[in-house]
Amino acid sequence: MPERPRLELATAALALLVAGAFLVSFAVGLGDGSSVTADIEPDAPVTEAPPLAGRLEVLNASGRGGLARAATFQLREAGFDVVFFGNAPASVGDSSAVISRTGEESIARAAGAELGIRRITSDPDSTLLLDATVIVGVDWAPAEEVRPPDPDGWRARLRRWLGRSR
Repeated sequence: MPERPRLELATAALALLVAGAFLVSFAVGLGDGSSVTADIEPDAPVTEAPPLAGRLEVLNASGRGGLARAATFQLREAGFDVVFFGNAPASVGDSSAVISRTGEESIARAAGAELGIRRITSDPDSTLLLDATVIVGVDWAPAEEVRPPDPDGWRARLRRWLGRSR
């Protein structure tokens, strides 16, 4: 029975040590705050921040492979944040459009201008967490020629690279 009080004492000492370490790290982290604030000169020039490019999804409704990828590349090069690309459901049709998902059409118009898509619509949907949906259809052509996917796949390319035929 004499072991139980020692175990309780050791547990209490460990708890105090952890609590003390936390308090010390908290106090050190507070610091004096002098490096966080800075004075701004009254005559300093004001620069405009670049506009937010927006979060987009790109859907391919053309039936031709690789168009969503090509549009995604073009939009990302222009500074847009494309968070998803893939195939569109059959219900969206096959013509190109940009759909504003927030009700504010500035980002949808900017994405449409980048891709040369003139049809801009609004269908707010707060559950998508997007600014716009880009649908590339049969009437859209990429800025560059899209390379078709390798029919053999990455395993065949790896075998060729390693010098093995099968």
